[in-house]
Amino acid sequence: MSDGTQVPSQRVGHPRQRLYTVLTGVLLASLVVGTPAYGQWLASGYVQRILIGIGISVILVVSLNLSNGFTGVFSLGHVGFMAIGAYTASILTLPLSLKEVNLPDLPRWLAGVEMGFLPATLIGGVLAVIVAFLVGLSLMRLSGPYVAMATMGFLVIMQVVLVNWDTMTRGARTFAGVPPYTTLWWVWGWAMLAVYAIWRLSRSGYGRRMKAVRDNEIAAQSLGISVMHSRLLAFCVSAFFTAVAGSLWAHFITAFSPKSFYFAQTFSVITMLVIGGMGSVSGSILGAVLITLVSEILRNAERGVNLGFVHVPPVYGGSQILIAVIFVLVIIFWPKGLMGDREVQFNRLWERLLPVRPSEEVG
Repeated sequence: MSDGTQVPSQRVGHPRQRLYTVLTGVLLASLVVGTPAYGQWLASGYVQRILIGIGISVILVVSLNLSNGFTGVFSLGHVGFMAIGAYTASILTLPLSLKEVNLPDLPRWLAGVEMGFLPATLIGGVLAVIVAFLVGLSLMRLSGPYVAMATMGFLVIMQVVLVNWDTMTRGARTFAGVPPYTTLWWVWGWAMLAVYAIWRLSRSGYGRRMKAVRDNEIAAQSLGISVMHSRLLAFCVSAFFTAVAGSLWAHFITAFSPKSFYFAQTFSVITMLVIGGMGSVSGSILGAVLITLVSEILRNAERGVNLGFVHVPPVYGGSQILIAVIFVLVIIFWPKGLMGDREVQFNRLWERLLPVRPSEEVG
């Protein structure tokens, strides 16, 4: 520059930006690959269970954030897509011998099918997308509290279907015998894919349209942006990853009932989303990690704590009360959540570790 001011190369070019992205991807991939390989002797089964729970929560919250945070459509029925993924994948992976006993009235074309974990999970996700598309054609035309109540109605409808469709879901009885296919590798592999896909989508042209619709619907329409298309795209992509999380959860728990996919689970996911920050992928991850860990600590404390000089008696159900109190406090003091709409800037972290050398600066 003519005045002698030096500009770092990452502001005028992209080589170091690409390097930072590759380094971040390699670091995260090494964690995903290394954890399953060494988890058997580095971590106990209890720790692995917590890590799997965190990974599934990350997928659920990041997926919901795409719809709630980036388009402004506050959905209360996304757990219904989780149920679709869980039941669909479980039926497809259930051993044939158990199908004859637990689901004797299945159609012939389905009674003789036993798939692998991945294709069953993908089919569950695609089915959720189809349902989301059909439901979204009408619901995504609504705004504000109307769409929230309408999506809650969808959740209630899903609950009624699950309880009364004995042929496919065993009704209100426990759906048991699901193969325990879920591992740390599967969970965190899908979590990385969901985070990356939604992060890239939020920064693409589609993501900018979603945010424009969220910030000012009338102004977005005046610019030629289709409100319906933006919301429907977010709704369907979110439904796919939510169904994937349902499949992972079902093959981890191996036994569940329709009650597992109702208001309690909905409140848990929304709490993670609001505390982390709507409109922030980083906030979704932070909220999922914090609430999962805090819930686990409080759940253990419910049995009572004896420190010698202080004895706290068992208070069963206290963890849910404290989580609700934390939820209210965050809404009061941090209405936008801990992260708001900000993101963790990994490039800045790498810049501190790998500072720009004089030879890389542009004069």
